[in-house]
Parts: sequence; C-alpha cells; structure tokens
Amino acid sequence: MSEPGAGCGNRLLTHEIQVIAMPGEQRPDPQSLLPLKPMVFHILLLLTEQERHGYDIVKQLEGRFGDGRRILPGNLYRTLRSMLADGLIEESDERPDTQLDDERRRYFRLTAFGLEVARTEARRLQSMVVEARAHDLLKAR
Repeated sequence: MSEPGAGCGNRLLTHEIQVIAMPGEQRPDPQSLLPLKPMVFHILLLLTEQERHGYDIVKQLEGRFGDGRRILPGNLYRTLRSMLADGLIEESDERPDTQLDDERRRYFRLTAFGLEVARTEARRLQSMVVEARAHDLLKAR
C-alpha cells in the first residue's frame, strides 16, 4: 500500500463528498449499476483516497491484487471511459506542480454519485459475506 498522497506529487487530498442532486436532475438508481465489475469497484475504492492519473491507478491496482496480474492500458482506459459515461468519476482540473508531473496525464476523481454507487456495492458485498458465513463458507471473526 502506498503512502497517502503518492502518485499525485505527494499532495494529500482531503475532501468530503456530499451526495446532492441538482434541481430537476434525474439521477439513476445506484442499484441499476450493480453488481459492479471488480476493476470498477477497485478503482472507486482507490479514488475515495485521492485523485489519481491512469498510470497511478494501474500501479495501485497491480499492487493490491499482488498476484502478478497485469492491467493492460486498453482495458483500464475502456473502463475509465465507461465510468466517466456512467457519472461515477470525472476528470479533475486540479494538477500537481508542473515540475513534478507530466502535463499529458489525465487525473480522475470520484463523483458524489460514484461514492453512492461504491457504498451501495459495499453493502451488497457485505450482505453476501453474511450469507456465506450463514452457510459455513467463512468462519466468523
């Protein structure tokens, strides 16, 4: 696991996301996007920590999986495009110091809707773990 702020010029982003719909805005039901693909959920988890650029997302995912899996750039950027279209993430205008960063990098951050979807998916996964324990598939802690 990396240090807080790693990947973004060692800046630590601290922000609180509120889920607010604009007047007249029709937001989809988070349930309509579930179940999330594992990579989508992991990207959402990463973006709850801080804004990240694509290469940092790849390195963080590969580190979390820890099994030698490689994330191919085409797969990552196709996933990011889909997440942008679904309103889960957005491109960030904020940039670290230009001396510390490549200006071609695109940074992504979690949207309020993305956070709501991530929380909904986490609750869904938690209920599946409870069910697995009830069927003696997992030992309770």
